[in-house]
Amino acid sequence: MTQQTVGTELTFTQGLSAADRLILTDDAVEFLAELVSKFTPQRNELLAARVDVQAAIDRGGLPGFISEMASIREGDWKIRGIPEDLRDRRVEITGPVERKMVINALNANVKVFMADFEDSLAPSWDKVIDGQINLRDAVNGTISYTNEAGKIYQLKPDPAVLIARVRGLHLPEKHVQWRGEAIPGGLFDFALYFFHNYRQLLENGSGPYFYLPKTQSWQEAAWWGEVFSFTEDRFDLPRGTIKATLLIETLPAVFQMDEILYHLRDHIVGLNCGRWDYIFSYIKTLKNHADRVLPDRQSVTMDKPFLSAYSRLLIKTCHRRGAFAMGGMAAFIPSKDAEKNAWVLDKVRADKQLEADNGHDGTWVAHPGLADTVMAVFDQVLGERRNQLEAMREQDAPITAEQLLEPCEGERTEAGMRANIRVAVQYIEAWISGNGCVPIYGLMEDAATAEISRTSIWQWIHHEKSLSDGQLVTKALFRQMLNEEMLVIRQEVGEARFNAGRFDEAARLMERITTQDELIDFLTLPGYELLA
Repeated sequence: MTQQTVGTELTFTQGLSAADRLILTDDAVEFLAELVSKFTPQRNELLAARVDVQAAIDRGGLPGFISEMASIREGDWKIRGIPEDLRDRRVEITGPVERKMVINALNANVKVFMADFEDSLAPSWDKVIDGQINLRDAVNGTISYTNEAGKIYQLKPDPAVLIARVRGLHLPEKHVQWRGEAIPGGLFDFALYFFHNYRQLLENGSGPYFYLPKTQSWQEAAWWGEVFSFTEDRFDLPRGTIKATLLIETLPAVFQMDEILYHLRDHIVGLNCGRWDYIFSYIKTLKNHADRVLPDRQSVTMDKPFLSAYSRLLIKTCHRRGAFAMGGMAAFIPSKDAEKNAWVLDKVRADKQLEADNGHDGTWVAHPGLADTVMAVFDQVLGERRNQLEAMREQDAPITAEQLLEPCEGERTEAGMRANIRVAVQYIEAWISGNGCVPIYGLMEDAATAEISRTSIWQWIHHEKSLSDGQLVTKALFRQMLNEEMLVIRQEVGEARFNAGRFDEAARLMERITTQDELIDFLTLPGYELLA
């Protein structure tokens, strides 16, 4: 492995190509190095604090509201404000930062494109660098793509507003090291996107906007606030130029939404119900609590009491502070079969109607083919308004910790367990092969859904739960089903695809992380070791 230092404390673990140097210019690397040296030590302390919090819950405690923060929750304050081009976010599309995807997403019938360096991108070095190039070209209006058949993709006039989602605090960028350690992936993504695009974004009448994932505490939000303020000062920008929307997709964070908004108040414009990751976090956080084991993933829907409470509390909290409350993901993919497609659109319409009626300001889709359907739902509810900031949900009784932690009713079925295995293995195989956003059985799967699939089974094994037909869920039963479902996957994808892929490696990783006694926090961490 060649070690290459570029005039700073940062070390690159491989030689830099011409494409790499388009993004890793001397000035950009200097800025990245400043951020890394200033903010990595505190980030490491924040990750250590996560471990301490989880250990207390593992010993039988439960997360809850922080009594010492009552003055913030009860105070009468608001966030700094929302830029003009972010005031209407009724439909947002998400997807990885691949060139054709970026063009199609920005051209879709949506208000915002969340370009993703996180859960829908497998962060191989080439993909991360190409993603930065693609977003820079999109911001400059020069992006185009020609496919193998010669079809040219270009930006239409008036594209969607661009927001970049950076990697979570826990994810490293292993190709860049500082003092012998991989640097934080989120700082890498933030520094390079900001550095190369902030001037042009502001000239375009927009700004450097970010989505922040996987936050677990107000202290982590405050850390990002310090990163943003430092950056604004360094580049002589007014306070609040950088704007962020933060995903509430971990169970600990749902109890700290006021505090998160408060400590990011100069920069935050809203919170988002990251529902898939939230379900995964519910399982992971409460993994030792036998009375809170979730049923089949398919039956954990937003009308379940603990998820309904989460959505309503997020709306009420955000709107009280002048911040947006964004709804969750519609992961369905339109079908070419007319009858199946009608069913898909009905399911999506009902889900989004619930969000719009609850008071969400907008919502997510994973596929451009859903945009018109979802846009129509929000258009009807919003009428002449651009958002629902005035929907205060004052009729709601206070939402309690008990409601947010309430166990979820539903069956654990053999079919559900087998589906979990097939989804997780196929997703892991795609991810370690470099593709983080995968259509599987009519849903656009990203890391969060695979996480639910494998942690559910781990939890059922750990607490010796039975399936609805009486079978005890054991490591042996799981291994038997895994072997059987591998044959199903082989049949479904075909011999050629199976043999050319990395399915055996994926199955081995799935087996390891599902049967070991300690639950692994994120499958993307061991997965990253298998990625170029």
